[in-house]
Formats: sequence, C-alpha cells, structure tokens
Amino acid sequence: MAEKIDSVAIPVVEEELKIGRREVETGRVRIRTVTEERTETASDRLVHSDVEIDRVPVNRAVDELPTIREEGDTMIVPVVEERLVKRLFLVEEVHIRRRVTAEEFEHPVKLRSQRVVVDRQESGGEAIHKGVE
Repeated sequence: MAEKIDSVAIPVVEEELKIGRREVETGRVRIRTVTEERTETASDRLVHSDVEIDRVPVNRAVDELPTIREEGDTMIVPVVEERLVKRLFLVEEVHIRRRVTAEEFEHPVKLRSQRVVVDRQESGGEAIHKGVE
C-alpha cells in the first residue's frame, strides 16, 4: 500500500550581521607636571686685574717732552712743567704696573626641571599610577 506523504514546511533561516558603535568610558586620565629642584655648583675661574701706581720724583731738566714708554710690565708716564727760565723739567714719572690674578669661583645654583605624571583611573574606581619622566 502506498503511504500518503503530507507536505512539511522547512523554515529557511538567514542570519544578518549588524555592526554598531557606542562610546564606553573605561577610565579617566589626569596629567600633571611636577617641578623638582636640585642644587648644582657653578664654578669658573675669575681673573682680576689690579693696577699699582708709583709716583717717582725725578726733578731734572729735559730738552724735549718725553714720550710714554714701557719697561717690562710697567708703563711710565712722564709729568713735566715749564718753569720761568723756559725750560722743561721732568718733575716725576708715574709708574703703572698691572697685576693679573686668578681665583677659582664656586657658587651653588638652584636648577628646576619638570616631569609629567599620568594618573589613570579605571572605570571600576581603581587608580593606576604611571609616572612618565
């Protein structure tokens, strides 16, 4: 005997993919700078120049005006005057010597520098500290 076949409906299913975006806060970041000071010593060599002046009396007659001259490290500047007899008299010489001295100089100096500190807080409230230098 022949069996009767009833019709059966087989559903066809199709899946669709939809992609969407939304903002989700996962944490916050706080950035701050920290200024730090350190002391360093600035050092250098200081050079001083001193002048020593001596007045040397001469009081002698000369025929012409003497010129400024140097003898070693001494500059000699003649000082003259005219007298009634219309002659030049070398009254004195001014001897000028320059002395150069040097000394070491040190002075503490404060220097500042900054570094960046980044603090990140996760959404659960847990703070994570990350220092960036």
